[in-house]
Amino acid sequence: MALEIDEIDRKLLTELQRDGTLSVDQLSERVALSRNACWRRVKRLEEDGVITGRVALVDADKLGLGLSVFILIRTSNHDPDWLQKFRAAVTGFPEITGVYRMSGDLDYVLRARVADVKAYDRLYQRLIAKVALSDVSASFVMEEIKETTVVPMVMP
Repeated sequence: MALEIDEIDRKLLTELQRDGTLSVDQLSERVALSRNACWRRVKRLEEDGVITGRVALVDADKLGLGLSVFILIRTSNHDPDWLQKFRAAVTGFPEITGVYRMSGDLDYVLRARVADVKAYDRLYQRLIAKVALSDVSASFVMEEIKETTVVPMVMP
């Protein structure tokens, strides 16, 4: 359910997505709002769950995790026990940074960050040891053309 977000809220969210370290004074100046009004709006956006956290973005290459992998999964088992085991497995691996249940031919797509193909193989071996999967394939990212955490501030 979408909340009522006005143009000022959109500006605040745009600025905070660009730089989550902005002070209230800097933010209020950028959106042409008084300091107190700006602070109240940010607090409301946090309380309403629109702003869910503030993080530092890290360069994975500089940490030796230069390989992005999309893991494509099909399963023949869709019962609640299997799903619980699958969720526990995929959420327990720090290398897995995204898990998506899909419509269409694939059941799940996982996004992972690893050092290299050998590290991916170790992740794969650990994953299949924890949960039964019918078909697993991987696609390795050759070039990241666009990668962002920014949610677009478009009018619905």
